[in-house]
Amino acid sequence: MDPSTWDLLLHAIGPLLLGAVGGTIPLTLLSFAIGLVIALLVALARLSSVRVLAWIAGAYVSVIRGTPLLVQLYIIFYALPSLGLVIDPFPSAVIAFTLNVGGYASEAIRGAILAIPRGQWEAASTIGLGYVLTLRRVILPQAMRVAVPSLSNTFISLVKDTSLASSIMVTELLRRAQEIAAPSYEFLALYSLAALIYWAICSVLSFAQQRLERRLGRYVTI
Repeated sequence: MDPSTWDLLLHAIGPLLLGAVGGTIPLTLLSFAIGLVIALLVALARLSSVRVLAWIAGAYVSVIRGTPLLVQLYIIFYALPSLGLVIDPFPSAVIAFTLNVGGYASEAIRGAILAIPRGQWEAASTIGLGYVLTLRRVILPQAMRVAVPSLSNTFISLVKDTSLASSIMVTELLRRAQEIAAPSYEFLALYSLAALIYWAICSVLSFAQQRLERRLGRYVTI
């Protein structure tokens, strides 16, 4: 590799890490946190005995899982202004990623709830717990432990998916790499460095996921 390329990479490490810390990581954390709330509500709605509610939740999941994330992002940022709704790049990305996480994570949570034996519900009922208290104190704590592997995978995937936000001018890791590579034409070197940083972040998260799964696995009895 040319010495000038090495110099460029050394000077690019700081801005790329800044893009990760200031853009990629906040976008991931914010979208995942809000998305989990939506996912829980959608999962409960799909399990509801109210058919209309279950149908609406099912339609939401179908649309989210059946359309590309990039298209969802473009609709929010580029298409909604035609209806008079203009949203800045970062909030647009948060909305798109949040809705996407909500659709995928809801299925993981719903499956985890269904995995809890029916006897747990019956036992809670015999001691006088209502539906809400049974969910909060008995079902959800167990279900969330069961859902950890799937939710962790969704979280790690979201880290990589945030790179799509560069297409709507959000200043995150990939966008920083594009800005630095453009004047120098060192696209291979800069994009490879960005890929290495993504890999490092995901590797750390994967290690944390394995530790968490082993720790929680001791308490899962189903």
